[in-house]
Amino acid sequence: IMELSKETQDILKNFSEINQSLAFKQGSEVKTVSPQKNILATAKVKEHFPQDFAVYELNKFLGTLAMFNKPTFEFNGNHVKMSEGKKRVKYIYADPSMFVSPPEKAIEFPQPEIEFDLTQSDLDSLLRASAVLHLPEIGVVGNGSKMELTVMDVNNSSTDEVGIEVGDTDKTFKVVFKHENLKLMRDDYHVQISSRGISHFKAKAIDIQYWIATQSSSNFG
Repeated sequence: IMELSKETQDILKNFSEINQSLAFKQGSEVKTVSPQKNILATAKVKEHFPQDFAVYELNKFLGTLAMFNKPTFEFNGNHVKMSEGKKRVKYIYADPSMFVSPPEKAIEFPQPEIEFDLTQSDLDSLLRASAVLHLPEIGVVGNGSKMELTVMDVNNSSTDEVGIEVGDTDKTFKVVFKHENLKLMRDDYHVQISSRGISHFKAKAIDIQYWIATQSSSNFG
């Protein structure tokens, strides 16, 4: 019998934005992948799940949890029993073959050409600017001396610009992310980007990390 902490529920809420379904594995690591397989996320949680089980609608699962104050969980063959006081819910597991699940193997991240620290406030500013100016992409741009984050529309060069400096670089590059692929939990991140079309975002306060594909419109000098 176990409880589910607020922190873990917040992580699951974030994961539900990446994929509505989740296959839990026995242990304390939770992983998800987007249906398009362009975002992978893993988190270490406080709880230890006693067995593998799958949830088809993570939001419905979290909504069921919200019906309680602090429920306890009892895992069984085909369902989990949530209970508190006189109230109980029997929640039936899903079949994990019904949705896209993350690979078993850990990602081997190539040597990154670009590294920088991303603060929560800088990320907030960019996402806000992207929404306000209707610019669908976020870029990491190096001009041979400075590296900055910017919002852009790669199909239209005559758009408004917003730039936030994040470091120095001797390289020239433009790495492009789709706004909607940056589904990160609120935290500061260490970011690594490889020219092989993949990036790694590692949170500083929460034990969570994301691997996010870069867009094909990126160029590395």
